[in-house]
Amino acid sequence: MQGFFGLMSASSVAYAIMVISLVGALGLAAGNIRVRKVNLGIAGVLFSGILFGHFGITVNSEVLEFLREFGLILFVYTIGMQVGPGFFSSLKREGLRLNLMAAGVVLLGAALTVALSRFCGIGMPAAAGIFSGATTNTPSLAAAQQALKDLGTMGEEAAKLPGIGYAVAYPFGILGTILVMILARLLFRVDMAAEARSDGGAPAAALTRLNIKVENRNLEGLPIARVPALESLGVRFSRILHDGRQSVPASDTILHLGDVLLAVGTKARLDELALVMGRPAEVDLTSLPSPITSARIIVTRPEVLGRSLAELGLADKYGVVITRAARAEIEFVAVSDYTLHFGDALLAVGEQEAVAKVAELLGNSPRTLNHPQLIPVFIGIALGVLLGCVPFSLPGISAPVRLGLAGGPLVVAILLSRVRQIGRLSWYMPISANFMLRELGIILFLSCVGLRAGGNFVETLTSGHGLRWLACGALITFLPLALAALVARLKCRLDYFSICGLLAGSMTDPPALSFANSLAPSSAASIAYATVYPLVMLLRVVCAQVLVLSFS
Repeated sequence: MQGFFGLMSASSVAYAIMVISLVGALGLAAGNIRVRKVNLGIAGVLFSGILFGHFGITVNSEVLEFLREFGLILFVYTIGMQVGPGFFSSLKREGLRLNLMAAGVVLLGAALTVALSRFCGIGMPAAAGIFSGATTNTPSLAAAQQALKDLGTMGEEAAKLPGIGYAVAYPFGILGTILVMILARLLFRVDMAAEARSDGGAPAAALTRLNIKVENRNLEGLPIARVPALESLGVRFSRILHDGRQSVPASDTILHLGDVLLAVGTKARLDELALVMGRPAEVDLTSLPSPITSARIIVTRPEVLGRSLAELGLADKYGVVITRAARAEIEFVAVSDYTLHFGDALLAVGEQEAVAKVAELLGNSPRTLNHPQLIPVFIGIALGVLLGCVPFSLPGISAPVRLGLAGGPLVVAILLSRVRQIGRLSWYMPISANFMLRELGIILFLSCVGLRAGGNFVETLTSGHGLRWLACGALITFLPLALAALVARLKCRLDYFSICGLLAGSMTDPPALSFANSLAPSSAASIAYATVYPLVMLLRVVCAQVLVLSFS
């Protein structure tokens, strides 16, 4: 092996690229190996780097540092773009309870880390790595290492400790989450079939449609815009049947007794509307012969970005109504004040020729989505790096705190993904592009961390230190999750699959979510996971930095 690597200078760029590529390829292959539906995933790259480092195959320190930090920036920026659209909405009332419990898991884990660090005599650089590994959260590892670098008082050996601690604690971090799920199932004597059929197995905000027959005499002769509580219910009409003829209703369409309207919204809101207007109709308007059609339209034309549906007046000008909109994989009713952003997927209802005109107006160019705007990407990264370098003071911390290369790009990405549009600059990023950049970034980062930590890993693991670190990591994984499961079931009365999603999301642990989803056909676990994921990701990054800066 040494002869093969000896073909190039150890300080050359070619050598560094080859080593990083081999570490990444071997790690990804190892991470895909499943044992009883559980695999290492992307963490396989870290262990691959440790293996190379153990055998003395490493990279020039300056090149290693650059690749590590560049990978970190790519990773956290794309994570922010991914979780940003759901971050603020996850804090609203329907997700507040889940987020409070998930935040409790994070903070309790951080408190345990401080206590175990002092009780067991583990230095905070290593303890922060154990905290990250025990919670299977790679961005927090990156944040801890960046905070150590910002301190500037730690030597080369101390800089390796977070990576070693992470690698020691990581395996039980995955298995421990699944273990708590299994124990909760046994303790609560869960009937899997009954839990899967419960209301927790369906998304509360899922959209559906209902045919409503007008029987309320007070609505005779009124325009649709004056139907009581229509705006507050957030319901949209897509078709109306009057005198045997279907058409697309506008705000000034007059209602008559016996008319049938097709409404789109959540089930609870549609049921309320049916009580106001009459009753559910026996006929399904979509099954009747009609010139009306529906089509999915993608918003890609710059001229319409930032404008609301009311401004465009599609119903009045074209006889087309937009009933649904999907953004960041979340679907909701497209009310009149809905503002168009690049990449929005709209469901348009109207006659075929009119729908085609609206599609031309809005762009509807899927190919455009496959070519993300790179200028906003570089602007966002630059702003994130700049924000990460700004120092600020926190009570009880002597050194100035910086968000660093882990926190700055993450915060900026979350904010920009919320803004989405400034002039013609769009921060929309296709899922495929986001995934590619995110995976490239984390592979670069973990490869470098593994190569750097590999020389000391085996010695640490086989010594008394390694066994103590492993035990501490297991406690940090198990205790907060066990407490959260008890509170969620006994106090909050959550169904079993929502609890599983909460536990997996609190640890940002995809393998654990995969295990929960394999138990029974229920979407509750995925919904709970997605609800808490954004806040947990940000909290873990912040906690890792606070641990290093406050207790080192």
